[in-house]
Amino acid sequence: MGMKWHVVAALGVACTVAADRGLSFAGATAPPEEASYDLRKLASSLWQSDGTAYHHVWPPMKLGWKIVLGSFIGFFGAAFGSIGGVGGGGIFVPMLTLIIGFDPKSSAAMSKCMIMGAAVSTVYCNLKLKHPTLDMPVIDYDLALLIQPMLMLGVSIGVICNVIFPDWLVTVLLIILFIVTSTKAFLKAVETWKKETIIITETAKQSEQTSEQQEYMPLSEGLDAASQSEILSDHDQNETPSDEAVSIWKNVYWKEVGLLAFVWVAFLALQVTKNYMATCSIWYWVLNLLQIPVSVGVAMYEAVGLVQGRRVISSKRNEQNSLRAHQLLVYCFLGVTAGVVAGLLGVGGGSIMGPLFLELGVPPQAASATATFAMMFSSSMSVMEYYLLNRFPVPYAVYLTILAFFAAIVGQRVVRKLIDLLGRASIIVFILSFMIFISALSLGGVGISNTIHKIARHEYMGFENICKYEA
Repeated sequence: MGMKWHVVAALGVACTVAADRGLSFAGATAPPEEASYDLRKLASSLWQSDGTAYHHVWPPMKLGWKIVLGSFIGFFGAAFGSIGGVGGGGIFVPMLTLIIGFDPKSSAAMSKCMIMGAAVSTVYCNLKLKHPTLDMPVIDYDLALLIQPMLMLGVSIGVICNVIFPDWLVTVLLIILFIVTSTKAFLKAVETWKKETIIITETAKQSEQTSEQQEYMPLSEGLDAASQSEILSDHDQNETPSDEAVSIWKNVYWKEVGLLAFVWVAFLALQVTKNYMATCSIWYWVLNLLQIPVSVGVAMYEAVGLVQGRRVISSKRNEQNSLRAHQLLVYCFLGVTAGVVAGLLGVGGGSIMGPLFLELGVPPQAASATATFAMMFSSSMSVMEYYLLNRFPVPYAVYLTILAFFAAIVGQRVVRKLIDLLGRASIIVFILSFMIFISALSLGGVGISNTIHKIARHEYMGFENICKYEA
């Protein structure tokens, strides 16, 4: 980890200069020459380095209260994150930093390992499930094929931004983004809850009317008892949700999965090759730019099919499935944005994709499953990138990945039983909103605390120079 980190903070420079010159609130000012020098010094400190090296903090992996408490929090974070389709990075990063004791950069990388573990197990469970209302898989593969390539492009950008951006800027962006998305998700959950209440009420009234008619209808005027029993049995079967488990081989759209796998392999090959190039060399940037035609090409293939009507986003509830070109461009841009957030903050891109899919009219089960499916590719790519950069200890990463894997399975089983019991899929949307809001509080709180400490210690708080990074 040979990355050069700055020691003198921009605010520290300003405060020190002010103190040395005896500035007061009475209006004392420095000469123009000195003020100009101070401004140049302040601006140059945003990119200059004094040679202090950054050293990661990897606590030893041994049984103790920290790893027990961290495992407990990580387990529930992975369980709830898999339900909402957000990954759980907003819980993992503070847990890894404040409880177990990793440095912030390593915590972001470790959280990606946990997100990947939870996503893999969740996708495996969802591969067997049908859509709750349509005769199709619960994972919308056409929607994933439109968003996921752009998501992975965003992840690569986010990893670079993770090196460049100062912590205070990351914190501000995180708080604004997560507050907005959590609010929209909560409003969507309330709307879905009200619609479900209306449906449940109308269904109950229809059931009462049907039971009364059947109670007072003489058998001689209708059907015999055996026929009535058969009709009631058929009615119960028709009311059964369609998200029952089926064969994986029949429930997977292999062409779409193959295209997504191609994007993943292409990105992996480019990242591995880039690792052998000098940072900021010509080939370094050429390999980075080659990710654009790969991701944009696959996304545009899907987008053209959607515009021409050859392909449809089937999981939308409304009848109008065709999308306009400018709408598709917006969705692709949001996919890139979700990837940047995922790579930059070490959280799941589902924090953006989940609310986005809900705005498209995708049912909560399908929105969560599709977001997690896309996150499986993006998070695994982030793990590979962080591994090549030696950003996390492998034994710790393996343990926490396995923990998240089984926690996600538990979460999926519990939420499916709750939906079957209560008949309300809005539970997923409420959990999505809750997880995003908790992420805003936890990550925002940690970021604000770190910024305050840096100001107090007069540490550097500006942008980093990626060209001085050595893996």
